Amino acid sequence: MGEVTTAKPTPENIEALKKSIKRLNSKAGQQKMDLHDLAEGLPTNYKTLLEMAQKTYDIYFELDQLKKQLKIWEEL
Repeated sequence: MGEVTTAKPTPENIEALKKSIKRLNSKAGQQKMDLHDLAEGLPTNYKTLLEMAQKTYDIYFELDQLKKQLKIWEEL
């Protein structure tokens, strides 16, 4: 989702966004646990640490953007 849009959404758009946030939130939680497990096992598999950290960051960044979009839409 790169940009936050301020056009008035339909109720269906808002519900779809809420579902996307819920799914991504679940994915983010799993990714966080996977990163935690990898960190606990260091130095084993240290070569995958940067990739996994970037993936975790990307998921949380996207989740943040979706939540900002929802807030804007709910205020319209």
